Amino acid sequence: MNLAYPQESPATAQELPAPAQEQRTPKDAPSSQAASPIPSGFKELTSKNLGAPCLEPDKLPGMSEYDGPMKKTVGMFAHALERQSVYSHPDYQGAMLCDFGAKDKFKVFLEGSIEPILLLTAAFDAGVDQATNRDPTFGLGASGYAKRLAADYTDWESGRFFKGFFYPVIFHEDPRYYRLGQGPTGRRLRHAVQHSVVAHHPDATHMFNYSEWLGSASSIALSNLYHPGNRLTTGEMASGMGFLVGLDAGFDVLREFWPEIARSMKLPFRGLRKQPGPETVH
Repeated sequence: MNLAYPQESPATAQELPAPAQEQRTPKDAPSSQAASPIPSGFKELTSKNLGAPCLEPDKLPGMSEYDGPMKKTVGMFAHALERQSVYSHPDYQGAMLCDFGAKDKFKVFLEGSIEPILLLTAAFDAGVDQATNRDPTFGLGASGYAKRLAADYTDWESGRFFKGFFYPVIFHEDPRYYRLGQGPTGRRLRHAVQHSVVAHHPDATHMFNYSEWLGSASSIALSNLYHPGNRLTTGEMASGMGFLVGLDAGFDVLREFWPEIARSMKLPFRGLRKQPGPETVH
């Protein structure tokens, strides 16, 4: 239930930007390490720590950088998509993305929990449930809507907790979506859909995406406890699990192609940004 809640025009090769102010240093890191250039084609900008062989993803654009119609809504949606997106191949001449530990995963979970877009989504779901009288034991009226809102918000939050924090910590899994960002559309589409099955270890090697499947199953099983008037059978739970996995795959596709969408709408995004100076190679 990630919103968490979303790329392919070529770009010129660029040097990595100056080191970020906040960097983490792995143990036994070399005392010096030159910044590696980003190969040609679209690459998400990263910051190289000169004292460590790892890369930090570029920071999310600030909300003030969004402009145009419905800029607040678009900005909230973009933040939900980009919060768990990084460039797909973190290996730059021996350097890779810095470790995404338990504290980082919990921080991302908490930041997503206070996103207004999550409450808006739960409010919409509660409205649909109220109109169809789902969970009739909740009743109707303001009281019934409030109960449905709480239940639907918990549905989203439990999914995010299990998929973005709980199981990733247990299985030492990186829950972020590793954006490919270049190449044929079909290849990028397959890459996005495959994320429902293939995830990454902290060292960037591949592993089965336990968090996606166990997280979906756990959130559905938990929902049976606070949906007394709409308890699911085993078959309905399996169907619901398939729906959640498919929904997350759809958001990963949106994450993959978000830079193209953002460019067409003239929006900022976590990724390619024009760098001033003579470093741009034509």
